[in-house]
Amino acid sequence: MFRNTSNFLYCTVVVFAFILFQSCKSESKSDAEHAYTNDLVYETSPYLLQHSHNPVNWRAWSPEVLAEAKTKNKLLLISIGYSSCHWCHVMEKETFEDLEVAELMNQNFINIKVDREERPDVDQVYQTAIQLIGQGGGWPLNVIALPNGKPLYLGTYLPKKQWTEVLSKVNQMYTDDPVKANEYSDQLALGIQETNVLQPSSEFEKLTPEALKSGVEKWKQNWDLELGGNQGREKFMVPGGLNFLLDYAVLNDDKATLNHVKNTLDKMANGGLFDHLGGGFYRYSTDSKWKVPHFEKMLYDNAQALSLYSKAYTIFREPLYKEVVSASAAFLDREMNNGSGGYYATLNADSEGEEGKFYVWEQAELEKVLGEDFRLFSNYYNIEEGAAWEEGKYILHTSELDEDFLKKNNLTPEELAIKKNDWKSKLLMTRDARVRPTTDDKIITSWNALLISGFVDAYIAFKEPFFLERAISIFNFIRSNSYSKGDLLHSYKKDSKRKEGFLEDYAFLIDASLKLYEVTLNDSYLKIAKELTQIVQQDFSDEASGMYAFSKEKNLISKIIKTNDGDIPSPNSIMAQNLFRIGHIDYNVDYLNQSKTMLTTVLPYVTEYTDGYAEWARLLQHTTQPFFEIAIVGKDAEQLVAEMQANHLPNTLIVGSTKESEAPLFKDRYFDDETFIYVCQNSTCKLPVKSVSEALNQMKNF
Repeated sequence: MFRNTSNFLYCTVVVFAFILFQSCKSESKSDAEHAYTNDLVYETSPYLLQHSHNPVNWRAWSPEVLAEAKTKNKLLLISIGYSSCHWCHVMEKETFEDLEVAELMNQNFINIKVDREERPDVDQVYQTAIQLIGQGGGWPLNVIALPNGKPLYLGTYLPKKQWTEVLSKVNQMYTDDPVKANEYSDQLALGIQETNVLQPSSEFEKLTPEALKSGVEKWKQNWDLELGGNQGREKFMVPGGLNFLLDYAVLNDDKATLNHVKNTLDKMANGGLFDHLGGGFYRYSTDSKWKVPHFEKMLYDNAQALSLYSKAYTIFREPLYKEVVSASAAFLDREMNNGSGGYYATLNADSEGEEGKFYVWEQAELEKVLGEDFRLFSNYYNIEEGAAWEEGKYILHTSELDEDFLKKNNLTPEELAIKKNDWKSKLLMTRDARVRPTTDDKIITSWNALLISGFVDAYIAFKEPFFLERAISIFNFIRSNSYSKGDLLHSYKKDSKRKEGFLEDYAFLIDASLKLYEVTLNDSYLKIAKELTQIVQQDFSDEASGMYAFSKEKNLISKIIKTNDGDIPSPNSIMAQNLFRIGHIDYNVDYLNQSKTMLTTVLPYVTEYTDGYAEWARLLQHTTQPFFEIAIVGKDAEQLVAEMQANHLPNTLIVGSTKESEAPLFKDRYFDDETFIYVCQNSTCKLPVKSVSEALNQMKNF
């Protein structure tokens, strides 16, 4: 949410004058390959390299380029996108490969290309700006800014004609009346700064169960109870929100919420949003029925989906959810693992210049591959008249429960499983012979940290060693390649010049480290979590807001205090949770109070827009309802921890030690010949017990 009020309307009006044109399609125009080369050829980002042979004199974002713009007093043209962005590709072909456009851009602007996955801080600043002027934002995001970085014009995709008109008009306006241009940009820059102003609050008495319930009840009004998810023409997975709702429903015995989450999970897993052959989820559904996806696959989506479906399995014991986790993990390992422990960022939506071409099917092709099995397959995956996505092209999806399909076709579950495996094997072999979408092979620390958490949650749910091995492997990769002398890199690629690290990298890796500590009992992970927390306190603390700044970057026109949770959780909400967890592990009252202060500061937004502040809502739930500290100490601690974690226990911290320890939760509780479970709340503990069943009973009757 945007929180500035003063100057908002004025800022909207004056800058909206520059936004004159609406997007539409036009014919593409390309130059001969490698006829031109610009400075992006020295970068390692696949997105930047895609533009390295445009006739536009693109540069990468850097202090040197920004200083040059000030020295030459030239407008900046900042174009932000990412490698799997469909409309970024379209605009490149239509405009940035065009000689006439390139001449206009080179003559009047210093042109900067930004990979939003490498520089989310730059993206955040200008996405905030475009939303302030009443547009929805998105990518490509094209910004014309003064030499100081303050924006004059912001827009997304435009075809050649409208783009050249914008370039000419904005440049002419700046040339004719630089004073007015500066006034306009100052107003918008002030608006951006005001969205990042928060007043710290310590009114802890406002943190109540009623506040949380009020937020969820408002959220319920936007639920699509038939199709799942929120109401709307498009559907996004948003795993963090569903994850919170699972905990909320269980703790509050809210069957309506539990049913809504299960319906949503079923619809996503059965619809076209899920790749039924190769595993993994696409980014979002372009329709309300989860049928037609935008075909790019993002690491951060699939990482969080592992956590979501694993947790859901511990509640519902739904075999479909186990299939989703297994297939998604197999996809990640097969197509996104770099071979050394890290995982790539994205798979493109396009191949051979066509979105989804790698994933969709024509009926004749399916009949040829499957033979006499085609009829059964087509009934299961909706290959029928009227179900095509585009003319003759089908997206695999199911629309009825397996149990109903089995009855109709006189099949057993075992027979259907054999059929599905056979279909997948044959069709994957055919699909793999096609031209593959390109892979963005950056290793993004924050996204890989989310995947560590996803694999840990899968290990907790299914106890398959593979999941824990992968989580540890990712962690070791990050420590070896992206962490040195207290600095954590956001994006790793061999020979990359990137040195930035952002709050989300630290916050998500702290969270992942704590999860690894909780399942392995290896206190080296706890040590790393505390070490990273100290770095965050030192390098990212923002005294004015009581929060943490997104970036240490000094060349941005505004600091960023990101608090809302979206497709990716807010790094501030995750840091507040990290402080809460470490506070309970160490009985660190300062951390607990800091976590509470952060939560209280954003409480009005948590209760008003709970779906956009779901991780904060999880913390509010921890704070306002009984929170358990389970300490398991003794030689059998690892086994009992695993048994305890196999239960879905929201609002519970489970830690263990197989040795003597001075840590507050373990101090003076180790005995050579016994293993005890201590059930505690706020450092007050029940008498120790020896079995999980006894501990669970104590939790019910605390």
